[in-house]
Formats: sequence, structure tokens, C-alpha cells
Amino acid sequence: MTSTRRSFTTSLTAVALGMSLYALPAFAADTIKVGVLHSLSGTMAISETVLKDTVLMAIAEINAKGGVLGKKLEPVVVDPASNWPLFAEKARQLISQDKVAVTFGCWTSVSRKSVLPVYEELNSLLFYPVQYEGEELSKNVFYTGAAPNQQAIPAVEYLMSKDGGGAKRFVLLGTDYVYPRTTNKILRAFLKAKGVADADIMEDYTPFGHADYQSIIAKIKKFASEGKKTAVVSTINGDSNVPFYKELGNQGLKATDVPVVAFSVGEEELRGVDTKPLVGHLAAWNYFMSIKSPANTEFVKKWSDYARAKGIAGHKDKPITNDPMEATYIGIMMWKQAVEKAKSTDTDKVIAAMAGQTYPAPGGFMSTMDKENHHLHKPVFIGEIKADGQFNVVWKTKGPVVADPWSDYIAENKGKKNVVQKK
Repeated sequence: MTSTRRSFTTSLTAVALGMSLYALPAFAADTIKVGVLHSLSGTMAISETVLKDTVLMAIAEINAKGGVLGKKLEPVVVDPASNWPLFAEKARQLISQDKVAVTFGCWTSVSRKSVLPVYEELNSLLFYPVQYEGEELSKNVFYTGAAPNQQAIPAVEYLMSKDGGGAKRFVLLGTDYVYPRTTNKILRAFLKAKGVADADIMEDYTPFGHADYQSIIAKIKKFASEGKKTAVVSTINGDSNVPFYKELGNQGLKATDVPVVAFSVGEEELRGVDTKPLVGHLAAWNYFMSIKSPANTEFVKKWSDYARAKGIAGHKDKPITNDPMEATYIGIMMWKQAVEKAKSTDTDKVIAAMAGQTYPAPGGFMSTMDKENHHLHKPVFIGEIKADGQFNVVWKTKGPVVADPWSDYIAENKGKKNVVQKK
């Protein structure tokens, strides 16, 4: 979703040969292997690398407390390198060759859809930690990121509200793949239901890795000059966000004129951007680092201590947390609880034990895994970019929102039930 939401060393060469990328300490033979399937190179590395480190942090924390079922967790890290077919190959390697009990990974929907048949065929578990377009339910996947009704729809409702500026025209701008196109299909139908005419919706897409946004920003400025309050909804994924936001600043497109709300830009993606010209632009997520809660204070400290101790690039001096990191961490902790409840890592037993699992989320609410649709109940936050690259929360739901994977705004979903079909 999000998104593809989106010169190797010798160790990376080893990955291409089917070996583990991460240099692991010696483990006893009797461990539980955990797969980590994130792009550590290519266009999505800007977003995904830190999720690999989040998994490793959580595994270290669990192992320090005795592991799971009396066994230490052993991470097996591979790099699918922002290459969508390679995701499927690496997934099969993790399950069939490395014998992992579970995998945490993927960012973009195209990568998730690449691996989905593998997890279903081999009856293994994938925890997917990023917001996505919905329109999918699998017995073998737990979706710890947001469905459209937990991010996209509330964000556009906010833009249309008085507090959000009362937008009447919308630019739907995204990376050209399934997550942005499906999300925008849902948003078009939603906007039409709210009385927005087709002429007041501009839709544009760019390829992964796109770097020249000069003409697109110029088109947006022209579209916004035609009389009605305009807002941009961005589903740009990966490292293209850096030139996009730089060009916003270059052309002086301020939030007071044309606010941009992003679904795949958080604290990590803004690290390489001068955020001062972007103050007031928005992002919609289910967590921000700036949220005040005891659970978040603890989460940020854990990450800061781990990042500094491990010398993680970009984080050892300025540790940053974000929404997919929180979703990754919650997923691992819920999986641990489910394994302990099931007293087994068997896929079907863990799936049954995952139903209704809860965990005190850093976002400040108790996070609950839905008993039927494999999605988390999640709060929704809208934050304004601050000069320091953090977000000031300007709107939030009163509590967690139940996911609606099959959107009511897609006509062909009529009659579909948001229940995972057990095979």
C-alpha cells in the first residue's frame, strides 16, 4: 500500500545466495526462528530499514526476559531489495528453508500481494505493519496497520471540516501501484457521496523512485487557483517523498494555501527534509512520537536506548519512532502472547489464540486484535508538521476504531462480510 506506501557489501551478496543478512550471535539449536522481510535497499529502504531494527529490538527484549515457551527467538533477516517478485522468493526461503515460525514484514501492498500466495500455500503467518487499501482478508495475515476507515476516510473528513480548512477540491496524488489507486478509488466514491463533483478532483500518479516534482507541483498550484479551497491527499511512498516535500518548499506551497495530508509520511521520512517550509502540512496515522502517554514514554525510551547501543544509522544521535514501528512492535508482542496462550507455534493454534489479544499501545489506547477480521482496533490521529520534524496532534478519535477492510464505498463489496474465512 502505503505503499511500494513505498554496491552491496559482502553480506548483501550473501543474501542473494539465500543466506541470512543479519550477523547473529550463536544460538542454541533449540530456538524459535522469526523471519524479518523488509527492504534494506532500493526505493523503500528509507521506510523499511527501521522496521527491521524494531523487530530486532523487540526480539532482544523478549529474549532478555526468557524468550517464548522457554526458547530464545532467533531472527532471520533477508533483504528483498524493493523488488516485488523477490519478496515472494525470500518469503518461500524463510518458510521452507529457514523454517521460521512467523514473519514480520512488507511495507507496500504490491510486496504483500507478492508474498500472500506463499503464506497461504505453506500455511505460515505474516504480520503486516503498515496502513493499506483494504480489500483483502487472509487467514494467514494479521494486519496491524490501518484500513482505509482508520486513516484515509477520517483524514479527508477532517480536510472538509471547518477545523480542517473546509476543502472543496481535492488532489489525489500517489505512487503508481495498488495501494494509492485503490485508496483513491475509495476516496473518489466517498467524495462523490459528499457532493464533490468529478471536476473538483484531480488525480495523478508517479512511478516508484520518482524525483522530479516541479511540473506536478505547478499543476497543483494551477488547479488550486481556480476558486475553491483545495487540499492534497498524498499516497506517495518511499524515497520520492523527499523530492516531493522539497519541491513543495521550493514553490512556496504553504499549508495555509493548499494543505497536504500524507498517509505514508511520518517522522522517519521527514528526517532528510528541511521541514521549516512544511510547517502546518498534515499526516494521518494511528500513532505519533509526540503523543503523551506512559506507554509511549516507555516505548520511545526503549527505542532510544536500543538505537544508541546498536549505533543504528540516523538514530544513534536522534532516535525517532513512527506509526509502522509501533504497529510492528504491537504485532510481535501480541504474537508472543498468542504463542504462550496456545503453548505452541503451530500456525492454526496461534491464529486461534490471536483472536481478541490486547496490548497497551504506545499511542495511548489499549490495542485489540479483532476476533474475526485479523485487524487491530486503532485510534486515528491527524498531526501538523512542526519545524523540528515532529507532529502536533490537531485531531483524534475518541477511542479505537474497528477496521472495515471491505470498504462500503466500493459498490462490489455489498454483502461481503469482514470476517476471515478459515480454510
